[in-house]
Amino acid sequence: MSTKYGIVIFPSKKLQDLANSYRKRYDPHYALIPPHVTLREGFDASEDEISELTHTLHGIAKKHQPFQINATKISSFQPVNNVIYFKIEPTTQLEELHRELNDNTAGESPEYNFVPHITIGQKLSNDEHSDVYGSLRMQRVNHEEVVDRFHLLYQLDNGSWTVFETFRLGKE
Repeated sequence: MSTKYGIVIFPSKKLQDLANSYRKRYDPHYALIPPHVTLREGFDASEDEISELTHTLHGIAKKHQPFQINATKISSFQPVNNVIYFKIEPTTQLEELHRELNDNTAGESPEYNFVPHITIGQKLSNDEHSDVYGSLRMQRVNHEEVVDRFHLLYQLDNGSWTVFETFRLGKE
């Protein structure tokens, strides 16, 4: 039996609280997963595959040093989909980590180009989306912090996600 997994960065409590202040109202997944930056979209894996993968992920984490992320503004993926998000400025470190994680996990390649972000609203109708985005996009977001770990999550039967294992950057 296979389980659905994903790989994410959980930002600091400060940034999560800020994201949740919007997600409570605009994101139906609010209760299923904390605010996060997705590094690897959901993929299915068996127990055997996962034990091999966690070994690989420790190796990847060891090679990458902690790095800074900057959330700079509120943006949207429209017209592709009605997702509103905090934009995380792309950096070489973030892109390399993303690429390496995706090259080393089974399953399909990501559906979209990597745009680092923290979702704050989704599954909105077109009208809701333009109202909400219209009122949010002028707000300044200016948040910097250092990321020193990423997490392998798995999905429970009720649709929520929980941490399977945590990988610290630059550490054994």
